[in-house]
Amino acid sequence: MADINRLVQFVALTAAVVWFGLTARAQAGQPAEPTGAGETESTARIVDGPANIRSFAPEESAVTVNAAEVNLRQVFEDLGPDATLWYQHVQTLANPFFEGRAPGTRGVELAAQYIEFYFRTYGLEPAFGAGGEQLGGPSDAARESYRQPFDFSVRGRRVQVEITEAVLSINGPELADGEDFIVLGNSGSGAVTAPLSFVGYGIDEGPDEYTSFDDDTDLSGRVALLLRYEPLDDDGASRWSTERFSRQAGIARKMRSVVERGAAGILLVNPPGAVHGREGLEPIGHSRGFGPGLDIPAMQITPQVADRLLRDADALGRDLLTWRRLADTGEVKTVPLSDDVQVTMATAVQRKRDRRESEAENVGGILPGKGDLADQWIVIGAHFDHVGDGSLGGVNPRNRGQLHPGADDNASGTAGVLILARKLSEAYADAPDDANLRSVLFLTFGAEEMGLHGSRYFANNPTIPIENIGILLNMDMIGRLRSGNLSVLGTETAAGLSEILQPHFEASGLTVSVNPGGSGQSDDASFDRVEVPALHFFTGMHREYTSPSDQAYTVNPAGAGEILDLMFDIAQDLATRPDQLVYQEPPAGRGRDRGYASVRLGIRPGMGEEAQTGVLVDAVSQGTSAADAGMIQGDIIVAWGDRPIDGLGDLFDQLQAHKPGDQVKITVLRDAKRVVLDVTLKSSDG
Repeated sequence: MADINRLVQFVALTAAVVWFGLTARAQAGQPAEPTGAGETESTARIVDGPANIRSFAPEESAVTVNAAEVNLRQVFEDLGPDATLWYQHVQTLANPFFEGRAPGTRGVELAAQYIEFYFRTYGLEPAFGAGGEQLGGPSDAARESYRQPFDFSVRGRRVQVEITEAVLSINGPELADGEDFIVLGNSGSGAVTAPLSFVGYGIDEGPDEYTSFDDDTDLSGRVALLLRYEPLDDDGASRWSTERFSRQAGIARKMRSVVERGAAGILLVNPPGAVHGREGLEPIGHSRGFGPGLDIPAMQITPQVADRLLRDADALGRDLLTWRRLADTGEVKTVPLSDDVQVTMATAVQRKRDRRESEAENVGGILPGKGDLADQWIVIGAHFDHVGDGSLGGVNPRNRGQLHPGADDNASGTAGVLILARKLSEAYADAPDDANLRSVLFLTFGAEEMGLHGSRYFANNPTIPIENIGILLNMDMIGRLRSGNLSVLGTETAAGLSEILQPHFEASGLTVSVNPGGSGQSDDASFDRVEVPALHFFTGMHREYTSPSDQAYTVNPAGAGEILDLMFDIAQDLATRPDQLVYQEPPAGRGRDRGYASVRLGIRPGMGEEAQTGVLVDAVSQGTSAADAGMIQGDIIVAWGDRPIDGLGDLFDQLQAHKPGDQVKITVLRDAKRVVLDVTLKSSDG
């Protein structure tokens, strides 16, 4: 504890770049008005939010200031104490000293100490008993710990891959394993000698009727030479995406396309000139994520080997770059090459599952209520973990090994919990002795990035009666308010909740995008699963999400101040209302397009829970297609008809391809056994 106390005393407010909602004033040389100061006409709006949380990404609105001239002291004084202290917390928790706050690290333990320090400072009582047992009222004497420890499986189900045979030859001479080629982590075991077919990018159907295959394409008895990624323009950038690549570039889908057409083996090659493409041969640790294990050999070859192979097998002697450009424009589809060039592939691949157990903690403090409402509860929460060096969690493989500071995700929400703990503690202390106030549990969750483990553990092992919890106010990524746009999800998870929230939204001055249901992708999902109303406050996706660039200087303290003012008002309102909120299952988007299909399956996927293949079912909504078919929590969806389901993208593709009333067969893994369910799909508008 001494280390963390010294750190708390040492932390200074420093920033090379600061985002301000107030920077226009600063740039003009005018004093910035403190957050919440002054009487101005409200600019608040309430609008329907997108069905998919990842679609909420407001436009940037910050104004650039002259860093050499801006008076940071004046800026923070103008921001006011809440936004300034919030920014200090984010700067601290996202500091490299905390090592990216991955479970099991020294850094996450220091973060837990930091949170506990402030809970104690604000007079919050310990939330947990020594053994984690359920306790009585808010001041139960048995409460003696701010920590709730739990164990979890790291990323659920990892598969270790060992290659015991790797042979590739062209018309006799063998190539060098690790230099000319490498066996892919999703390769099957087997041996084949066969001629080659160029299959381009292996795409079934792309924009503008693009395809790599004719209707009668048959790859039986041939090795498929497959280009990675998707059609490129003359500069080597994707023709279909303004970012890096679109979903069409997914390797698992492309491999499945050639396997379905009978390919005896796959040779994957990086197309020359791809400006956003990877270079070199993929290590097993990365390529094992290319999709489900195949039944045929699959290797990656260098562009130099592919170039030589194509020149030999093509009657016109064209090189790899020429073939790439033909595939870019769709001028060629699948082309059988000379039978005189024979490729021999031999692989032996062994797989074993590795379930690694890890330890984590929730950190919680209690603000006891008063009077008749003291035994009813509000939970104010956020996850305080992140992904460390990227070796755990759903990160871009190219960023693994680099520190991920996790400023917005989710030092921002953790800082929000600490600010509200201070504000509500002061408000409760000032309340009259005869006031009726609900108790508040301030709860920061561990191991959220690994699959909502902390919130799920608390929901399954509550230390207060779960039926006495009226609502969770969850903050996950509240640090990047842009153009005044805030998303609030779960607004109809309790009867009458949206009506309670509306005047607060209208008074906030923000544009609030509301969604009746929860996010399904943060800790509110764990509470919704046990029928506790839950709101998720969220400022949207951005390019720094889950990357080393999610640095503390990119957050917006002025915006956070506005959000915390709004949440403080909501919390005070909910703390004093005579009637307890009652959970209700929210409508399915009020008839709006769900963002991906006209049909709804009715499951909540286990976000962050990694099955090697498939989609983990974390919850099933009553009265939906999945529930009627007998799907249950813990099932892993692995096939839709005869098509494998490798992840959410494949599941969305199938939903998009169907209409209400269609009857399909969905295969799930249940207790390691395959179970086929007959599913009748219902409309997504309920």
